[in-house]
Amino acid sequence: MAELDLWWLTPLILALLIGLICPATGSLLITQRRILLANLMAHSVLPGLILALAFELDPTIGGLISGLLGALLAERLNQRFKGREEGAMNTVLAGFTALGVLMVPLLQARVDLETLLFGDLLAANEADLIRTAVATVALLVLLSLSYSDLVFLGVDPDGAVAARRPVSRIRFTAIVITALVVISAITAVGIVLVIALLCAPVLVHVDRCLSLRGLMLRSAGTGLLLCGGGMMLAVAADLPPWPFDWRALCGAVTDQTTLILIS
Repeated sequence: MAELDLWWLTPLILALLIGLICPATGSLLITQRRILLANLMAHSVLPGLILALAFELDPTIGGLISGLLGALLAERLNQRFKGREEGAMNTVLAGFTALGVLMVPLLQARVDLETLLFGDLLAANEADLIRTAVATVALLVLLSLSYSDLVFLGVDPDGAVAARRPVSRIRFTAIVITALVVISAITAVGIVLVIALLCAPVLVHVDRCLSLRGLMLRSAGTGLLLCGGGMMLAVAADLPPWPFDWRALCGAVTDQTTLILIS
C-alpha cells in the first residue's frame, strides 16, 4: 500500500492554530483599545528577526526582544507626548521597519524578505508548530489567571487602576504574548498581514457580543474557518497558500490568450 502524501498536514495544523490565537489575542487588544500597539509590534519584530537569522540564532528570541523594545519605546513616547500617541507610535513603527530592511544588506543576511513580509505557509516546520503551541499555552494561562482583570481593563481601565488591580503586570504580559503570537504567525501570513488576522475576525462580531469570552470564541471560530478553509481550498485547487505574484499570473494569462487568438 502506497504511503500517504501528507505534505500539507503541518501547514494545515499551523494555519488552524494561527487562525485560533490571532483573533483571540486581537479580541483582547481591541477591547482594550490597544490594537495600534499590535500593529507596531508586528513591524517591530523585523530587526530582531533579521539579526537572529543573520547570526543563525533562534528567531523567536530575536523577534521577541525587538518587539518588546519597540513596545516599551512606544509606551515611553506615549507618556511624553500625551494626546499625540498615534504619531509617536507610527514613528516607532516606521523606524523599526526601516531598520529591519536596512539590516538585510548591511549584515549580508541570507533572508527572504518577501517571505518575512507576506509569509510562506508551505515552509512551516515542527519549530513553527512548537513556537505556536507555546504562544497558545501562554494565552490560555493569561486567560485562566486574569480573565476578570482583562474584562475590567476593557470596560474601565481607569477604574482598574483605581481598584489597584495589577494593570501594569497584565499589560506587560499581554505585550509579551502578543509578540509571541505575531512571531508565530509570520510563517503563515507574514508581518504585513498579521494585523488583518488579529483584527478582521474580531470586527465581524464585536458589536454583537455581550462578553469578552463570547467575542474571543466567535472571533477564533471565524479565524479558524478562514485559515483552515483557505489552506484546504489552496490544496484542493492546487494553488499556493501565499500571496500571488499577480504580474506573473497576468503575464501568463496574456500569453495564453495571445496563443489562442493566433491559433
